[in-house]
Amino acid sequence: MKRHSLPVAAAFATTAALLLTACSDGGTKANDKIAGAGEGRSGSTPSTSAGPSGSVKRPAVTLPEDVKNVFESWKTGDPAKDTLMEDVKQRINATDAAIVAADPDAEALSFYYKGEALAGAAEWVQGYVDDGKSITGTVRFYNPDLVMVDKDTAALAYCADETRASDKDRKTGKAEKVPASKDSYVAYNTRVEMNQDGIWQTTSLLSDRGNAKCAS
Repeated sequence: MKRHSLPVAAAFATTAALLLTACSDGGTKANDKIAGAGEGRSGSTPSTSAGPSGSVKRPAVTLPEDVKNVFESWKTGDPAKDTLMEDVKQRINATDAAIVAADPDAEALSFYYKGEALAGAAEWVQGYVDDGKSITGTVRFYNPDLVMVDKDTAALAYCADETRASDKDRKTGKAEKVPASKDSYVAYNTRVEMNQDGIWQTTSLLSDRGNAKCAS
């Protein structure tokens, strides 16, 4: 398939710089795995859950049966890191739910995004609305590479396989079938920061469609 690509603002390039800095400080070699960034969906409907402190409620995210995200190896075994990874997964799901609902102002977007990344996500969703498009199919997210910069800041790189996903016409519901190619694979680099409520928010996101390290 060939989904819309996330808008890449110049400021998003700070994510790649963050990864390089983190690696030079002894973190895992994120850029050896992925040199870019991207977005996808989950087929289930995660329920509202409490934050780490037990006081913050995460918004429920609901996706239709024909929209599914599969996350491979998104568990580290470290409870704190797994909480971060789960918030990123829900950010991905929330973005797709906003596309399906044609709602660039969806509550879950501002819950899981912040700053320029939030503005970019809202713009991306609005692009689908303006084009009369939605999404369908399954996206596989794999090769997550997490670098903890400090206790409240991290860089996460990962790949997305969109070969079984596509845009679809919102009025007719017809999927836009596009043959799989290297452009069906997207590499993502993201910066995430923990807010005062203990929620990991994406503050920058860089995507690279057709990245060789994800397509290989």
